[in-house]
Amino acid sequence: MPPRKRPPANSKFQVRKPADPGVHLEPFLNYLEAECGMAANTVSAYRSDITQFLDWYRGQPSRPLSQVDLKFLSGYLQHLNKRRLAATTVSRHLVTIKLFFRYLVLEGILAESVADLLNSPKLWKYLPKVLSPEKVNELLMAPCNADRYPLRDRAILAMMYATGCRVSEIVNLPLDSVKLAEGYARCVGKGNKERMVSLNPVAVAAVEAYLKYERPDLTRRNPAEQALFLGRGGKQLSRIMVWNIVKKNAARVGCSKEVSPHTLRHSFATHMMAGGAEIRALQELLGHANIRTTQIYTHVDHSRLKAVHQMYHPRG
Repeated sequence: MPPRKRPPANSKFQVRKPADPGVHLEPFLNYLEAECGMAANTVSAYRSDITQFLDWYRGQPSRPLSQVDLKFLSGYLQHLNKRRLAATTVSRHLVTIKLFFRYLVLEGILAESVADLLNSPKLWKYLPKVLSPEKVNELLMAPCNADRYPLRDRAILAMMYATGCRVSEIVNLPLDSVKLAEGYARCVGKGNKERMVSLNPVAVAAVEAYLKYERPDLTRRNPAEQALFLGRGGKQLSRIMVWNIVKKNAARVGCSKEVSPHTLRHSFATHMMAGGAEIRALQELLGHANIRTTQIYTHVDHSRLKAVHQMYHPRG
């Protein structure tokens, strides 16, 4: 929920008649970042969603925001459905619109938010795709001498699987936040929340090799860069570059085209559950704000459920 509250019903504020609704985009994004404390990637996603809505809005018969009704907004949802977007994507767009209209109410631009009357599309709960431990081992060894920086790529893959970090958390890791001797790293996740993640011996060895043989060469062009993982220009790697590294090496070992950096995060969580990790501990390791997000992995690990059934059921 937004930090501020809407004006009370009996207040005497005057609803302002706005011009083009696009004038509210930047103030809205500033509000999300400054008052709601949303991360830069989240704000960027809201920018994209609202921009698409505003482009569609301008293509409709002219009407002020105060005259936008339920039928009008339903038309936008139909527009999204015609684009054959996934239900999860349509649901995300709807959340963005609702938050945007609530912001307009908070600012006194609208008296009420008609967007709150819209219902979200029903979503199927899809089980995340994971790799087997054997396939993960193949993936971690996939970087080869044909690559420009194979030690860096191997360290990235090993870090992602060892920690379960999101790709944005990996690319934003500062060099001084990784404590190889102690076997842990400090990362900053969604909502700028900091957490500690453990490093296994494979990840430690991979990062040590990268720091010794490749990173010194990468820092020659930009000695002041503090990010752990660098590109050939000596600057911090982007999420897209890490995405490409994962895709390239996944193809080498015969993985599905659907494998992405997040697949390693899912694989980490699933394998942790299979090894006996408690769900609360896994929640902390993944940086989930709500344990319901973590519970999906209890449905993925069928082998553990079968073992528990055999151990405790009288006829197991």
